[in-house]
Amino acid sequence: MLPEVTATRYVTPLREGGSLPGLVEADDLGTYVMKFTGAGQGRKTLVAEVLCGRLAQRLGLRVPELVRTWLDPVIGLSEPDEEVQELLKASGGLNLGMDFLPGSLGFDPLAYQVGSGEAGRVVWFDALVNNVDRSWRNPNMLVWHGDLWLIDHGATLIFHHNWPTARAAAERPYDASDHALAPFAPDVEEAAAALAPRVTAELLAECAAEIPDEWLVDEPGFADADQVRAAYTEVLASRAPTIHERIALGEPSKDGPSQAPGWLTGKGGGAK
Repeated sequence: MLPEVTATRYVTPLREGGSLPGLVEADDLGTYVMKFTGAGQGRKTLVAEVLCGRLAQRLGLRVPELVRTWLDPVIGLSEPDEEVQELLKASGGLNLGMDFLPGSLGFDPLAYQVGSGEAGRVVWFDALVNNVDRSWRNPNMLVWHGDLWLIDHGATLIFHHNWPTARAAAERPYDASDHALAPFAPDVEEAAAALAPRVTAELLAECAAEIPDEWLVDEPGFADADQVRAAYTEVLASRAPTIHERIALGEPSKDGPSQAPGWLTGKGGGAK
Protein backbone atom coordinates (compact mmCIF):
# COMPACT_ATOMS: atom_id res chain seq x y z
CA MET A 1 0.00 0.00 0.00
CA LEU A 2 1.14 3.53 -0.71
CA PRO A 3 2.45 5.51 2.28
CA GLU A 4 -0.18 7.67 3.94
CA VAL A 5 0.06 11.29 5.08
CA THR A 6 -2.32 14.02 6.20
CA ALA A 7 -2.24 17.45 4.57
CA THR A 8 -1.58 20.14 7.16
CA ARG A 9 -1.27 23.29 5.02
CA TYR A 10 -2.39 24.27 1.55
CA VAL A 11 0.49 26.29 0.10
CA THR A 12 -0.47 27.37 -3.41
CA PRO A 13 -2.37 26.21 -6.49
CA LEU A 14 -0.43 24.99 -9.53
CA ARG A 15 -2.27 26.28 -12.55
CA GLU A 16 -0.41 24.52 -15.34
CA GLY A 17 -3.09 21.83 -15.69
CA GLY A 18 -6.85 21.83 -15.97
CA SER A 19 -7.30 19.81 -12.77
CA LEU A 20 -5.82 22.59 -10.59
CA PRO A 21 -3.40 20.54 -8.45
CA GLY A 22 -1.99 22.25 -5.40
CA LEU A 23 1.19 22.28 -3.37
CA VAL A 24 0.61 21.10 0.21
CA GLU A 25 2.63 20.39 3.32
CA ALA A 26 1.92 17.20 5.25
CA ASP A 27 2.32 15.80 8.75
CA ASP A 28 5.48 13.89 7.74
CA LEU A 29 7.11 17.31 7.06
CA GLY A 30 7.10 16.54 3.35
CA THR A 31 5.85 18.77 0.55
CA TYR A 32 3.63 17.26 -2.13
CA VAL A 33 1.88 18.12 -5.35
CA MET A 34 -1.65 17.11 -4.51
CA LYS A 35 -4.32 16.00 -6.98
CA PHE A 36 -7.90 16.12 -5.83
CA THR A 37 -10.88 13.80 -6.14
CA GLY A 38 -13.11 16.84 -6.49
CA ALA A 39 -11.42 18.07 -9.68
CA GLY A 40 -13.35 17.98 -12.94
CA GLN A 41 -11.75 14.76 -14.19
CA GLY A 42 -12.72 12.93 -11.01
CA ARG A 43 -11.22 9.94 -9.31
CA LYS A 44 -10.23 8.12 -12.53
CA THR A 45 -7.43 10.63 -12.99
CA LEU A 46 -6.03 9.56 -9.63
CA VAL A 47 -6.46 5.89 -10.49
CA ALA A 48 -4.39 6.44 -13.63
CA GLU A 49 -1.74 8.31 -11.66
CA VAL A 50 -1.35 5.44 -9.20
CA LEU A 51 -1.39 2.55 -11.65
CA CYS A 52 0.88 4.18 -14.22
CA GLY A 53 3.17 5.76 -11.67
CA ARG A 54 3.78 2.52 -9.83
CA LEU A 55 4.18 0.55 -13.05
CA ALA A 56 6.69 3.07 -14.40
CA GLN A 57 8.69 2.84 -11.18
CA ARG A 58 8.71 -0.94 -11.30
CA LEU A 59 10.06 -0.74 -14.87
CA GLY A 60 12.92 1.54 -13.82
CA LEU A 61 11.51 4.86 -14.99
CA ARG A 62 11.75 7.87 -12.69
CA VAL A 63 8.45 9.03 -11.23
CA PRO A 64 8.03 11.05 -8.01
CA GLU A 65 6.97 8.96 -5.04
CA LEU A 66 3.23 8.73 -4.51
CA VAL A 67 1.37 8.98 -1.20
CA ARG A 68 -2.21 8.62 -0.09
CA THR A 69 -3.09 12.07 1.25
CA TRP A 70 -5.92 12.78 3.65
CA LEU A 71 -7.48 16.20 3.36
CA ASP A 72 -9.63 18.08 5.83
CA PRO A 73 -11.31 20.84 3.78
CA VAL A 74 -10.93 23.21 6.71
CA ILE A 75 -7.33 23.89 5.66
CA GLY A 76 -8.66 25.86 2.70
CA LEU A 77 -10.80 28.30 4.67
CA SER A 78 -8.19 31.04 4.47
CA GLU A 79 -7.58 30.52 0.74
CA PRO A 80 -8.75 33.70 -1.07
CA ASP A 81 -9.40 32.00 -4.42
CA GLU A 82 -13.02 30.84 -4.56
CA GLU A 83 -12.24 28.20 -7.17
CA VAL A 84 -9.65 26.66 -4.87
CA GLN A 85 -12.03 26.82 -1.91
CA GLU A 86 -14.70 24.94 -3.85
CA LEU A 87 -12.16 22.33 -4.98
CA LEU A 88 -10.99 21.69 -1.41
CA LYS A 89 -14.57 21.49 -0.12
CA ALA A 90 -15.35 18.88 -2.77
CA SER A 91 -12.23 16.82 -2.00
CA GLY A 92 -12.50 15.98 1.68
CA GLY A 93 -11.07 12.57 2.49
CA LEU A 94 -8.54 10.58 0.52
CA ASN A 95 -6.61 12.24 -2.31
CA LEU A 96 -3.24 11.68 -3.99
CA GLY A 97 0.10 13.36 -3.37
CA MET A 98 3.28 13.28 -5.46
CA ASP A 99 6.63 14.13 -3.97
CA PHE A 100 7.57 17.73 -4.81
CA LEU A 101 10.95 17.93 -6.56
CA PRO A 102 12.42 21.27 -5.43
CA GLY A 103 14.55 23.02 -8.01
CA SER A 104 13.43 20.82 -10.88
CA LEU A 105 13.07 22.32 -14.34
CA GLY A 106 10.54 21.61 -17.05
CA PHE A 107 11.97 19.42 -19.80
CA ASP A 108 13.33 21.42 -22.74
CA PRO A 109 14.63 19.37 -25.71
CA LEU A 110 16.99 22.21 -26.64
CA ALA A 111 18.63 22.20 -23.22
CA TYR A 112 18.55 18.52 -22.26
CA GLN A 113 19.61 15.64 -24.45
CA VAL A 114 18.08 12.17 -24.07
CA GLY A 115 19.70 8.98 -25.35
CA SER A 116 17.79 6.80 -27.80
CA GLY A 117 17.58 4.02 -25.22
CA GLU A 118 15.93 6.13 -22.53
CA ALA A 119 13.73 7.84 -25.10
CA GLY A 120 12.64 4.44 -26.38
CA ARG A 121 11.69 3.22 -22.91
CA VAL A 122 9.58 6.31 -22.23
CA VAL A 123 7.86 6.17 -25.62
CA TRP A 124 7.20 2.44 -25.23
CA PHE A 125 5.74 2.96 -21.75
CA ASP A 126 3.55 5.82 -22.96
CA ALA A 127 2.31 3.64 -25.81
CA LEU A 128 1.48 0.86 -23.36
CA VAL A 129 -0.67 3.13 -21.20
CA ASN A 130 -1.82 5.24 -24.18
CA ASN A 131 -0.56 8.53 -22.79
CA VAL A 132 -2.05 11.33 -24.90
CA ASP A 133 -0.35 14.07 -22.90
CA ARG A 134 3.41 13.88 -23.33
CA SER A 135 3.72 15.84 -26.55
CA TRP A 136 6.09 18.64 -27.52
CA ARG A 137 3.24 21.01 -26.59
CA ASN A 138 3.16 19.74 -23.01
CA PRO A 139 6.03 17.33 -22.21
CA ASN A 140 5.00 16.53 -18.62
CA MET A 141 8.62 15.74 -17.78
CA LEU A 142 11.03 17.37 -15.37
CA VAL A 143 14.80 17.46 -15.12
CA TRP A 144 15.96 17.05 -11.54
CA HIS A 145 19.57 16.52 -10.45
CA GLY A 146 20.45 15.89 -14.09
CA ASP A 147 17.91 13.09 -14.58
CA LEU A 148 14.63 12.88 -16.49
CA TRP A 149 11.48 12.43 -14.39
CA LEU A 150 8.00 11.61 -15.64
CA ILE A 151 4.97 13.38 -14.17
CA ASP A 152 1.23 13.74 -14.77
CA HIS A 153 -0.23 10.42 -15.88
CA GLY A 154 -3.85 11.40 -15.39
CA ALA A 155 -4.48 11.39 -19.16
CA THR A 156 -3.52 7.73 -19.59
CA LEU A 157 -5.66 4.57 -19.61
CA ILE A 158 -8.29 6.28 -21.72
CA PHE A 159 -10.13 2.97 -22.04
CA HIS A 160 -11.39 3.19 -18.48
CA HIS A 161 -13.73 5.98 -19.49
CA ASN A 162 -15.68 3.41 -21.56
CA TRP A 163 -15.26 -0.06 -20.10
CA PRO A 164 -17.50 -1.88 -22.64
CA THR A 165 -14.91 -1.12 -25.34
CA ALA A 166 -11.85 -1.58 -23.12
CA ARG A 167 -10.76 -4.95 -24.50
CA ALA A 168 -10.47 -3.46 -27.98
CA ALA A 169 -8.01 -0.93 -26.52
CA ALA A 170 -5.35 -3.62 -26.36
CA GLU A 171 -5.13 -3.54 -30.16
CA ARG A 172 -5.14 0.21 -30.68
CA PRO A 173 -2.04 1.82 -32.22
CA TYR A 174 -0.12 4.69 -30.66
CA ASP A 175 0.94 7.71 -32.68
CA ALA A 176 4.19 9.00 -31.16
CA SER A 177 4.88 11.53 -33.92
CA ASP A 178 4.24 14.45 -31.57
CA HIS A 179 5.83 12.80 -28.53
CA ALA A 180 8.25 15.10 -26.70
CA LEU A 181 11.03 12.52 -27.12
CA ALA A 182 10.40 11.68 -30.78
CA PRO A 183 13.34 13.87 -31.93
CA PHE A 184 15.78 11.66 -29.97
CA ALA A 185 15.39 8.58 -32.21
CA PRO A 186 13.67 6.44 -29.55
CA ASP A 187 14.67 2.79 -29.81
CA VAL A 188 11.29 1.20 -29.14
CA GLU A 189 12.43 -2.24 -30.30
CA GLU A 190 15.12 -2.35 -27.65
CA ALA A 191 12.68 -1.02 -25.08
CA ALA A 192 10.12 -3.68 -25.96
CA ALA A 193 12.68 -6.45 -25.66
CA ALA A 194 13.72 -5.20 -22.23
CA LEU A 195 10.38 -4.16 -20.76
CA ALA A 196 7.55 -6.16 -22.33
CA PRO A 197 8.54 -9.48 -20.67
CA ARG A 198 8.46 -7.75 -17.30
CA VAL A 199 4.87 -6.53 -17.70
CA THR A 200 3.28 -9.69 -16.40
CA ALA A 201 -0.19 -10.15 -15.00
CA GLU A 202 1.44 -10.58 -11.59
CA LEU A 203 3.31 -7.29 -11.79
CA LEU A 204 0.23 -5.44 -13.01
CA ALA A 205 -1.86 -6.94 -10.23
CA GLU A 206 0.68 -5.77 -7.66
CA CYS A 207 0.54 -2.23 -9.06
CA ALA A 208 -3.26 -2.25 -9.28
CA ALA A 209 -3.48 -3.42 -5.68
CA GLU A 210 -2.16 -0.02 -4.61
CA ILE A 211 -5.21 1.80 -6.02
CA PRO A 212 -7.41 2.66 -3.02
CA ASP A 213 -10.77 0.89 -2.89
CA GLU A 214 -12.44 4.28 -2.42
CA TRP A 215 -11.63 5.22 -6.02
CA LEU A 216 -12.88 1.96 -7.55
CA VAL A 217 -16.14 1.21 -5.76
CA ASP A 218 -19.46 1.69 -7.53
CA GLU A 219 -17.86 1.42 -10.98
CA PRO A 220 -20.72 0.48 -13.34
CA GLY A 221 -20.47 -3.10 -14.57
CA PHE A 222 -18.25 -4.37 -11.75
CA ALA A 223 -19.20 -6.15 -8.55
CA ASP A 224 -16.33 -4.81 -6.47
CA ALA A 225 -12.97 -3.00 -6.54
CA ASP A 226 -11.01 -6.19 -7.20
CA GLN A 227 -12.94 -6.81 -10.41
CA VAL A 228 -12.00 -3.33 -11.61
CA ARG A 229 -8.34 -3.99 -10.79
CA ALA A 230 -8.50 -7.25 -12.74
CA ALA A 231 -9.91 -5.40 -15.76
CA TYR A 232 -6.99 -2.96 -15.80
CA THR A 233 -4.58 -5.89 -15.52
CA GLU A 234 -6.23 -7.74 -18.41
CA VAL A 235 -6.07 -4.82 -20.84
CA LEU A 236 -2.46 -3.89 -20.10
CA ALA A 237 -1.23 -7.48 -20.05
CA SER A 238 -2.78 -8.00 -23.48
CA ARG A 239 -1.30 -4.79 -24.85
CA ALA A 240 2.28 -5.16 -23.62
CA PRO A 241 3.67 -7.95 -25.85
CA THR A 242 2.96 -6.31 -29.22
CA ILE A 243 2.37 -2.60 -28.70
CA HIS A 244 5.82 -1.78 -30.11
CA GLU A 245 4.61 -3.05 -33.48
CA ARG A 246 1.89 -0.39 -33.55
CA ILE A 247 3.90 2.69 -32.51
CA ALA A 248 3.97 5.27 -35.31
CA LEU A 249 6.83 7.78 -35.47
CA GLY A 250 6.08 10.08 -38.38
CA GLU A 251 6.51 13.77 -39.05
CA PRO A 252 5.40 15.87 -36.06
CA SER A 253 2.64 18.39 -36.53
CA LYS A 254 3.86 21.97 -36.65
CA ASP A 255 1.18 24.22 -35.27
CA GLY A 256 -1.98 22.18 -35.52
CA PRO A 257 -4.38 21.65 -32.63
CA SER A 258 -3.58 19.25 -29.84
CA GLN A 259 -4.94 15.73 -30.26
CA ALA A 260 -5.66 15.47 -26.55
CA PRO A 261 -9.35 15.19 -25.61
CA GLY A 262 -11.25 18.33 -24.69
CA TRP A 263 -11.65 17.39 -21.04
CA LEU A 264 -7.86 17.41 -20.78
CA THR A 265 -7.07 20.59 -22.68
CA GLY A 266 -9.82 22.65 -21.08
CA LYS A 267 -11.82 22.94 -24.33
CA GLY A 268 -14.44 20.42 -23.27
CA GLY A 269 -16.80 20.01 -20.38
CA GLY A 270 -15.48 19.30 -16.90
CA ALA A 271 -11.93 20.47 -17.48
CA LYS A 272 -11.88 22.97 -14.68
